[in-house]
Amino acid sequence: MEFRFFDPSAKTDVTHGDLPHWEQANAFYFITWRTADSIPSGVLAKWQTEREAWLWSHGIDGRMDDWQRKLEELPEEAHREFYQRFTAEWHGLLDECHGKCVLKSPDLSLLVENSLRYFDGQRYQLEAFVVMPNHVHVLAGIPGRGEMKRLCRAWKNFSAMQINKALGHHGQFWQWESFDHLVRSAASLQKFRDYIVKNPSKARLKPGEYRVWAKP
Repeated sequence: MEFRFFDPSAKTDVTHGDLPHWEQANAFYFITWRTADSIPSGVLAKWQTEREAWLWSHGIDGRMDDWQRKLEELPEEAHREFYQRFTAEWHGLLDECHGKCVLKSPDLSLLVENSLRYFDGQRYQLEAFVVMPNHVHVLAGIPGRGEMKRLCRAWKNFSAMQINKALGHHGQFWQWESFDHLVRSAASLQKFRDYIVKNPSKARLKPGEYRVWAKP
């Protein structure tokens, strides 16, 4: 399978829930999803309010489907400020390991790894992944258009079912929406791979509290 980087001139499908989702055919994606208890609701609401206010102050309506495209059109300094204030902060909140963090259990994190590897090389191409105590990062090439969201649902639904069964629990395990990012260049692909590999040490996790893999 051959995959490409984000092309601003190519057809892009955009869907919007609490987070926007951009998809192009045969693209690389950096995808994050988290457990339902991974960020306290008050902390998340504050982050969302501040992000919307920042976007509005830069002439961008965060409720619109194309807000990410408009963000990319801002000067580099403003784009860097947004990343540091909001994207990096969001990942930092996850690394604080809020919630029960049940994925510290090797038996449970293995269920997530198995779901990711199941169709690797057939329906998608894994580049790297890490299973953290309360969230997952995946870097992958995904064929077709519209397939990324379907794969995320499949990964999350299958692993949630298995984890709930192992814990004797019912109900929501993962937060409904995922955060996804179209990879823009070979340098960005390497940046995301490095982030995934280094994430456990950044969060000061001990061996056995996470699972990480990267394509050689």
